[in-house]
Amino acid sequence: MRAPAPAPQAETFAEFGLRSNFSFLEGASHPEELAVMVARLGQRRFGLADRNTVAGVVRAHVAARESGLVFHPGTRLCFSDGTPDILAYPKTRAGWARLCRLLTCGNLRAAKGACTLYLQDLLDWGEELNLVVLPGAGAGFGDPESGNDPDKKLGELLRQLKDACASAVRLALVPAHDGHDRIRLARLSRIARAARVKTIASNDALCHDPARRADQHVLTAIRHHVTLDRAGRLLSAHGERHLKAAAEMVYLLRDYPEALGETLRFARELTFSLDELRYQYPDEKLGEGTAQEHLARLAGEGARRRYGENVPERVERQIAHELELIAELEYAPYFLTVWDIVRFARSKDILCQGRGSAANSTICYCIGITEVDPTFADLLFERFISPERREPPDIDVDFEHERREEVIQYIYERYGRDHAGLAATVICYRARSAAREVGKAFGLSEDAISALSGSVWGWSSEAMGEREAKIAGLDTADRTTRQVLDHAARLSGFPRHLSQHVGGFVITRDRLDEVVPLMNTAMEGRTMVEWDKDDLDALGILKIDILALGMLTCLARGLKMLASHYEKPLSLATIPKEDPRVYAMIQRADTIGVFQIESRAQMSMLPRLRPRDFYDLVIEVAIVRPGPIQGDMVHPYLRRREGKEPVSYPKEELRAVLGKTLGVPLFQEQAMKIAIVAAGFTPSEADRLRRAMATFRRVGTIHTFQRKMIDGMVANGYEKQFAERCFQQIEGFGEYGFPESHAASFALLVYASSWMKAVYPDVFCAAILNAQPMGFYAPGQLIRDAREHGVEIRPVDVNLSDWDCTLEQACFDPAAIAPRHAGMRDVIKSHHAVRLGFRQVKGLAEADMARLVEMRGAGYDSVRDLWLRAGLSRGTVERLADADAFSSLGLSRREALWAARALDPAAASEHLPLFERTAAPLPELEAEMRLPAMPPGEEVINDYRYLSFSLKAHPVSFLRARLSGQGIVRNQRLESLRTGQRTIVAGLVLVRQRPGSAKGVIFMTIEDETGVANIIVWPKTFETFRREVLGARLIRVEGRLQNESGVIHLVADRIADISGKLAWLDADHDPRSADIESLARGDEVRRPVMENRMFRKSGAQAARKLKAANPPPATPSREPPPALSEPASEVARVMPKGRNFH
Repeated sequence: MRAPAPAPQAETFAEFGLRSNFSFLEGASHPEELAVMVARLGQRRFGLADRNTVAGVVRAHVAARESGLVFHPGTRLCFSDGTPDILAYPKTRAGWARLCRLLTCGNLRAAKGACTLYLQDLLDWGEELNLVVLPGAGAGFGDPESGNDPDKKLGELLRQLKDACASAVRLALVPAHDGHDRIRLARLSRIARAARVKTIASNDALCHDPARRADQHVLTAIRHHVTLDRAGRLLSAHGERHLKAAAEMVYLLRDYPEALGETLRFARELTFSLDELRYQYPDEKLGEGTAQEHLARLAGEGARRRYGENVPERVERQIAHELELIAELEYAPYFLTVWDIVRFARSKDILCQGRGSAANSTICYCIGITEVDPTFADLLFERFISPERREPPDIDVDFEHERREEVIQYIYERYGRDHAGLAATVICYRARSAAREVGKAFGLSEDAISALSGSVWGWSSEAMGEREAKIAGLDTADRTTRQVLDHAARLSGFPRHLSQHVGGFVITRDRLDEVVPLMNTAMEGRTMVEWDKDDLDALGILKIDILALGMLTCLARGLKMLASHYEKPLSLATIPKEDPRVYAMIQRADTIGVFQIESRAQMSMLPRLRPRDFYDLVIEVAIVRPGPIQGDMVHPYLRRREGKEPVSYPKEELRAVLGKTLGVPLFQEQAMKIAIVAAGFTPSEADRLRRAMATFRRVGTIHTFQRKMIDGMVANGYEKQFAERCFQQIEGFGEYGFPESHAASFALLVYASSWMKAVYPDVFCAAILNAQPMGFYAPGQLIRDAREHGVEIRPVDVNLSDWDCTLEQACFDPAAIAPRHAGMRDVIKSHHAVRLGFRQVKGLAEADMARLVEMRGAGYDSVRDLWLRAGLSRGTVERLADADAFSSLGLSRREALWAARALDPAAASEHLPLFERTAAPLPELEAEMRLPAMPPGEEVINDYRYLSFSLKAHPVSFLRARLSGQGIVRNQRLESLRTGQRTIVAGLVLVRQRPGSAKGVIFMTIEDETGVANIIVWPKTFETFRREVLGARLIRVEGRLQNESGVIHLVADRIADISGKLAWLDADHDPRSADIESLARGDEVRRPVMENRMFRKSGAQAARKLKAANPPPATPSREPPPALSEPASEVARVMPKGRNFH
């Protein structure tokens, strides 16, 4: 006989003084951890009150709902006028609105991240709020000799609040555990009785578990910018500030049972729930009739524009179906809002297009929000809008990244800042930032901190361990080292602060600041809400993504150049479609700079997949993603595409689902359809599966569907192995889902950028340089690629350049095309050179250069002429000389720099009133100086220092003789070597990529004077040579060649940092005239000396000493490389660091 279930215990206490880690650098627990602990302690309800924010309440709300708890959102008001902290909890929806207005008031009068509140603010906005005054532990109430002053101040505050808020005020009784609790609590109780307010129990908890006390101390030290050994009384003297069981609170406050009971009475007065925040769409008065009628009219007109007067019956049926569903869910105002934003952008000639799940909608296509015809790809509308889900759709729109601000300001202007704001994004500690902050708290030296954080890959969130500590030279047996690693691991993932989302906009009919508090951003003219994308999704609050895309800027600029220089007024829609010559270029992986398919992983895939049409591009965009890779779908698809494996279907019913992808599921929509067709899911269940994909990484709920899907497929006759692979793919989508609709939208830009690069590489080069920063490659690599395609690149010049790169008439020489691109000779139609713009020079301001261009007229005839006419500072003129921008005047870099240094604003004779109207310049007082020519290596170093690249030569070319003597081959030789052959290459590190789907494999791209080499670094090799991979500017790699389908890689097994050799750029050519000091610190023009020969002699001696001290090793050594000499270090710093990507 089953034993009866235990009777539920009577509820005796609820905690309302909790702080989470959204009280930044105070609370030591995630909101979800607090909810789990409340449930574990057997309590039924709790409140969260973070410092002057409600940023964490939605996470607590969701976690409480999953745990079956009642959650009350609130905040801890911290004042700037000495008022004690006060907990504020809204009783009703109106109270929540007033709390949000109160926080907004404090946020907007302060800088980003701060909230300045005064007691009067609370008195103005305190209606419908329950308040709990928290007398500080240090206020003297436990000291019998403190006098009556604290009592009077607190009593006066309570009476003032009671007059304003009546019975909504309580005074908290919080045990301080310092031996004075009996005195303190009795005194506070008397004050409360005198003011006729109730007392309420709280432990003012900072974490969910006492084990987090040490973490809370570290957070305190970080917040106050002190080390732990100097934090002193800033740290709590005990470990009691954690969430406690009701029984323990009953014992601690046994003399005040009414304070414990008051927590439940307090809770019963709080009827508000975050579920009440129903989103209200803004009223869109954009035409006659209702919003639904206007949308239907726009859809009809757009369909005729897209398909002609005879709209296909299938399209009309789909439009009718979507309109019916939109009417049922009352989403028409939302569609009109997005349509209006897109209409505005196009009226200003701003290139834009919708993407994401919106591309599943025929209506979005017809009214111009998206550019992909859903009927072309048989896209799933229910992926966009689900009647079962009844949640707002999510439309993402990309805009030119340089002009998106115009769109953002239009939204603010149209809807007002009271009704529109950007979503937040939560910036969290990652391994590197956690290591830095914790290291400082423990008093590690700056060198040790830098070494430790520098051992971490990019923005990795993986916890650090002994491996990183050893690389940093720290003793892992040392107690401090161990503590730093442990605390940094726990701090990783903690929120640091809120920042603005890349473009998620919340727009409401009623006041936005009555839904969620607003706050300032770091950018002037913007405000944002306190919740991030996931919070808004959890509450069903509509968000429109106004996103910035660099490739749209590039294409917009390129299309304008085509119209002005080639008389080809094209648009994205009218670019010639399906050009086989463009696909031939893509198949060769000649895609540097091309949207989405320029990474090493994508370029490795292209010669195998060999895209032949637009849908192949859709597949290419989607296939190199965690979903297909984790589900082991990539290789089966490639084998079938190459004819090495027959196309088959697990069951014939999946042919309609998987036919376009040769029987292999590659897209998120296919995973949903398989769940419906093969596993018996309803469309609603399939949509919940999709949502689980999106939240898998943070919440992990996708596993609840695992058994249902696998068992359902097996019951329907599918092999269990296939079912498990499908589910593994779905888990991969949880890492990074890529729906077909999204891939199709991106594929449009892939083709457009490929076409422009193939046919007009001059236009593409100028456009992509003007759109920087974007993409994988730095300007130097984009310029090199253009030159290999026969494009002449002309240097920055004060008489010829604008701020942007421009096109200049030139003859195109097909012979200039590199042999590897010989197939492009009949494709390229360019007949312009690219003149580099001033934007390529580090440290120049656009406003200064606009002035230079405006005043240029027929041209400048001297450095002084430019300085006087353009009105530039001497520093700006020097920077132009540093960039070798005076060639058109016949001046070398050194000569121009000499003239620039001679400019003297205080003594310039041209500024004297007597000579202001004189046409001819006065003769210079200083005799003309004949300067020695700058050595070629030094020229290149200065190019890299001020431009990040050089048109004159590649740095490695100056080292070639030395490298060849060590058996290091040129990168171009790799094409002629056989697979499996061992070889050695060297080059500057351009890109390091460590995709999450590659299981720790790193792809490196290095460059020498002949081209690039692509390096594969396996995880074991990376651990051996981590310092070299992460830190080297010039690197030596030894390994075995791998050539598959024309894709060439060198699989590394030995790696060396040879950055020190960069100091020999000039010395290798003529040791007798080497000038190492000038390479490192600037030449005699910067630090004028009379004895130039002696300077040169000392430089040669330094070069010889450096050479003798650093002989080239016969084999790579695993001893830590010696510290670079000062000249070598300086030159290495000038070289590109290499871009790291995940």
